[in-house]
Amino acid sequence: MAEPAHDPRHSPVMRDEVLGMAAPRDGEIFVDGTFGAGGYSRALLETANCIVYAIDRDPSVGATASAMAAEFSGRFHLLPGCFSQMDNLVSEQGVKSVDGVVLDIGVSSMQFDDAERGFSFQNDGPLSMRMSDHGLSAEDVVNDYEEGDLADIIYQYGEEKKSRRIAKAIVLARSQGRITRTAALASIIEKAVGYKRYIRGKKQIHPATRTFQALRIYVNDELSELARGLAAAENILAPGGRLCVVSFHSLEDRIIKKFFKQRSGEQSRGSRHLPQALDNTGLGEDAPSFKMIAKGAVKPSKKEIEQNIRSRSAKLRGASRTDAAPSPRPKTGDEK
Repeated sequence: MAEPAHDPRHSPVMRDEVLGMAAPRDGEIFVDGTFGAGGYSRALLETANCIVYAIDRDPSVGATASAMAAEFSGRFHLLPGCFSQMDNLVSEQGVKSVDGVVLDIGVSSMQFDDAERGFSFQNDGPLSMRMSDHGLSAEDVVNDYEEGDLADIIYQYGEEKKSRRIAKAIVLARSQGRITRTAALASIIEKAVGYKRYIRGKKQIHPATRTFQALRIYVNDELSELARGLAAAENILAPGGRLCVVSFHSLEDRIIKKFFKQRSGEQSRGSRHLPQALDNTGLGEDAPSFKMIAKGAVKPSKKEIEQNIRSRSAKLRGASRTDAAPSPRPKTGDEK
């Protein structure tokens, strides 16, 4: 019999590697802090007779979560909210500690593929990019922020070297009318910096890619959410509990790498590359609260990358909780 077609929407990145780190056992309690399409929750529930509390701030996951709750009766529970509040959300369910936390940082394939969410310029849609259904949108930022602030956001969160040229082009374009669509913004950026699809036979990324990344991260406060979420996981994990984190770009991975190095006793100085608000974790000389499961980052196999091109930039890091007290919460600045 032929194998079923691969569906990246329902096959989480590095599923087997994450399960290897999380090592779910019967009777344990897990938090899937980034539920999305439910891939990691399902993997945990199918691997062991465990309980999973899934967290997501996206209201569109309700139908998927309801179906999973019916399939795994009494073992799966959706907690609407931000994963940075996982310790509070789980505590409200009467659970004092958990045996594992899994996080898949960034936008889900489900969100990315839905043009109406505005995360991608591949298909035209409203310029939203919000993971929740309320609050600041990318349209607000693009049309209402000062040119200098816009350039800083694009540079800081998108690592875009041409941020000032792009910001200037956006401000000029919006003087002719409000920018409300993803395709319109992508076109403005492409005209501002130019675009050759291939250079010496090598396909180039679209010039709007980093700007879209920057807007999405800023709108959803993703880096501060990540820093707070790692601390929340540290707070709720029982001794021996496993924390597994998958990230997809350098800004996320630097925060995760820095957190694990500091929490495992390998102190490091602040990074000049990180946004200032995220560079002060408030750590002292406390006993290590984590022990690394794997040295360095685990990357997807060549086979997985061939099946799901979006996995190519993924990195998995994991550590197990010691019995040391958690460190102070990170100082990440004011939330928007």
